[in-house]
Amino acid sequence: MVSSVISYPQGKNNLWTTRRSAVQVIHILIGNLTRRLPSRRGGEPPRRIARRRFLVVAGVLCLTGVSTASQAKAVNNTIEIYKLYAHTKLLNSKEFHCVDLLWTKESQWNSQSDNKDSTAFGIPQLLKMKERNPFKQIDLGLRYIHHRYSTPCKAWAYWKQKGHY
Repeated sequence: MVSSVISYPQGKNNLWTTRRSAVQVIHILIGNLTRRLPSRRGGEPPRRIARRRFLVVAGVLCLTGVSTASQAKAVNNTIEIYKLYAHTKLLNSKEFHCVDLLWTKESQWNSQSDNKDSTAFGIPQLLKMKERNPFKQIDLGLRYIHHRYSTPCKAWAYWKQKGHY
Protein backbone atom coordinates (compact mmCIF):
# COMPACT_ATOMS: atom_id res chain seq x y z
CA MET A 1 0.00 0.00 0.00
CA VAL A 2 1.33 3.41 -0.96
CA SER A 3 0.67 6.25 1.45
CA SER A 4 0.08 9.66 0.02
CA VAL A 5 1.40 12.77 1.70
CA ILE A 6 -0.08 16.17 1.06
CA SER A 7 2.65 18.68 0.38
CA TYR A 8 2.11 22.32 1.20
CA PRO A 9 4.09 24.98 -0.69
CA GLN A 10 6.31 26.05 2.18
CA GLY A 11 9.68 24.73 1.03
CA LYS A 12 11.99 23.94 3.92
CA ASN A 13 9.48 25.34 6.42
CA ASN A 14 6.96 22.50 6.26
CA LEU A 15 4.82 23.48 9.20
CA TRP A 16 3.06 20.14 9.53
CA THR A 17 6.00 17.74 9.64
CA THR A 18 8.66 19.71 11.52
CA ARG A 19 8.49 20.32 15.25
CA ARG A 20 8.68 24.07 15.79
CA SER A 21 8.27 26.52 18.66
CA ALA A 22 5.05 28.49 18.93
CA VAL A 23 6.69 31.71 17.72
CA GLN A 24 8.08 29.97 14.61
CA VAL A 25 4.64 28.58 13.79
CA ILE A 26 3.11 32.04 14.19
CA HIS A 27 5.75 33.64 11.96
CA ILE A 28 5.23 31.02 9.25
CA LEU A 29 1.45 31.40 9.40
CA ILE A 30 1.60 35.21 9.31
CA GLY A 31 4.10 35.07 6.44
CA ASN A 32 1.84 32.78 4.46
CA LEU A 33 -1.28 34.81 5.22
CA THR A 34 0.45 38.01 4.18
CA ARG A 35 1.80 36.61 0.91
CA ARG A 36 -1.02 34.41 -0.27
CA LEU A 37 -4.34 35.93 0.78
CA PRO A 38 -5.62 38.87 -1.24
CA SER A 39 -7.23 41.83 0.46
CA ARG A 40 -11.00 41.92 0.69
CA ARG A 41 -10.78 45.56 -0.32
CA GLY A 42 -9.27 45.96 -3.76
CA GLY A 43 -5.92 47.70 -3.89
CA GLU A 44 -5.26 47.81 -0.14
CA PRO A 45 -1.53 48.13 0.64
CA PRO A 46 0.17 44.93 1.88
CA ARG A 47 1.40 46.64 5.06
CA ARG A 48 -2.14 47.56 6.07
CA ILE A 49 -3.26 43.98 5.47
CA ALA A 50 -0.33 42.69 7.52
CA ARG A 51 -1.06 45.16 10.34
CA ARG A 52 -4.72 44.04 10.50
CA ARG A 53 -3.68 40.37 10.63
CA PHE A 54 -1.03 41.16 13.25
CA LEU A 55 -3.61 42.80 15.50
CA VAL A 56 -5.87 39.74 15.33
CA VAL A 57 -3.02 37.34 16.13
CA ALA A 58 -1.61 39.65 18.84
CA GLY A 59 -5.06 39.80 20.42
CA VAL A 60 -5.27 36.02 20.50
CA LEU A 61 -1.77 35.82 21.99
CA CYS A 62 -2.69 38.38 24.65
CA LEU A 63 -5.82 36.47 25.60
CA THR A 64 -3.94 33.19 25.87
CA GLY A 65 -1.08 34.90 27.69
CA VAL A 66 -3.44 36.16 30.39
CA SER A 67 -4.18 32.63 31.54
CA THR A 68 -0.54 31.57 32.00
CA ALA A 69 0.58 30.71 35.50
CA SER A 70 4.24 31.63 35.45
CA GLN A 71 5.65 35.10 34.94
CA ALA A 72 8.48 33.70 32.80
CA LYS A 73 5.94 32.35 30.33
CA ALA A 74 4.24 35.76 30.24
CA VAL A 75 7.59 37.40 29.43
CA ASN A 76 8.15 34.87 26.63
CA ASN A 77 4.68 35.66 25.26
CA THR A 78 5.50 39.38 25.34
CA ILE A 79 8.76 38.78 23.47
CA GLU A 80 6.87 36.67 20.92
CA ILE A 81 4.47 39.57 20.38
CA TYR A 82 7.43 41.91 19.79
CA LYS A 83 8.90 39.44 17.32
CA LEU A 84 5.56 39.07 15.57
CA TYR A 85 5.30 42.85 15.30
CA ALA A 86 8.79 43.07 13.77
CA HIS A 87 7.95 40.27 11.35
CA THR A 88 4.82 42.06 10.12
CA LYS A 89 6.84 45.23 9.60
CA LEU A 90 9.45 43.42 7.49
CA LEU A 91 7.15 41.07 5.52
CA ASN A 92 10.16 38.88 4.77
CA SER A 93 11.07 35.75 6.75
CA LYS A 94 14.76 35.84 5.85
CA GLU A 95 15.14 39.48 6.92
CA PHE A 96 13.16 38.81 10.09
CA HIS A 97 15.48 35.92 10.93
CA CYS A 98 18.45 38.31 10.70
CA VAL A 99 16.71 40.88 12.93
CA ASP A 100 15.88 38.12 15.40
CA LEU A 101 19.51 36.99 15.57
CA LEU A 102 20.76 40.58 15.82
CA TRP A 103 18.40 41.77 18.55
CA THR A 104 18.67 38.52 20.49
CA LYS A 105 22.43 39.15 20.69
CA GLU A 106 21.96 42.84 21.49
CA SER A 107 19.17 42.78 24.09
CA GLN A 108 17.39 39.40 24.22
CA TRP A 109 14.37 41.43 22.97
CA ASN A 110 14.21 43.18 26.36
CA SER A 111 12.68 46.64 25.93
CA GLN A 112 14.31 47.78 29.20
CA SER A 113 17.80 46.52 28.30
CA ASP A 114 20.38 49.13 29.25
CA ASN A 115 24.02 48.94 28.17
CA LYS A 116 26.26 49.83 31.13
CA ASP A 117 29.18 50.70 28.82
CA SER A 118 27.34 53.14 26.53
CA THR A 119 24.07 55.02 26.11
CA ALA A 120 22.49 52.17 24.14
CA PHE A 121 19.00 51.24 25.29
CA GLY A 122 16.01 49.09 24.38
CA ILE A 123 15.41 46.20 22.04
CA PRO A 124 17.59 47.52 19.17
CA GLN A 125 20.19 49.01 21.56
CA LEU A 126 20.28 52.36 19.79
CA LEU A 127 22.55 55.02 21.24
CA LYS A 128 20.85 57.80 23.22
CA MET A 129 17.42 56.18 22.84
CA LYS A 130 14.86 57.66 25.22
CA GLU A 131 11.84 55.77 23.85
CA ARG A 132 10.23 53.39 26.36
CA ASN A 133 7.48 51.96 24.13
CA PRO A 134 8.81 48.63 22.79
CA PHE A 135 6.83 48.85 19.54
CA LYS A 136 8.25 52.29 18.82
CA GLN A 137 11.70 50.94 19.71
CA ILE A 138 11.23 48.26 17.05
CA ASP A 139 10.11 50.88 14.51
CA LEU A 140 13.13 53.08 15.30
CA GLY A 141 15.49 50.09 15.15
CA LEU A 142 14.17 48.98 11.77
CA ARG A 143 14.37 52.55 10.47
CA TYR A 144 18.00 52.78 11.66
CA ILE A 145 18.89 49.45 10.02
CA HIS A 146 17.24 50.50 6.76
CA HIS A 147 19.03 53.87 6.78
CA ARG A 148 22.48 52.55 7.67
CA TYR A 149 22.60 49.02 6.18
CA SER A 150 19.56 48.86 3.86
CA THR A 151 18.65 45.33 5.07
CA PRO A 152 18.67 43.51 8.42
CA CYS A 153 20.84 40.74 6.96
CA LYS A 154 23.54 43.27 6.06
CA ALA A 155 23.34 44.67 9.61
CA TRP A 156 23.67 41.11 10.99
CA ALA A 157 26.70 40.45 8.76
CA TYR A 158 28.30 43.67 10.05
CA TRP A 159 27.53 42.64 13.65
CA LYS A 160 29.21 39.26 13.11
CA GLN A 161 32.38 41.03 11.95
CA LYS A 162 32.49 43.87 14.49
CA GLY A 163 30.39 42.73 17.46
CA HIS A 164 28.10 45.76 17.17
CA TYR A 165 26.02 47.45 14.50
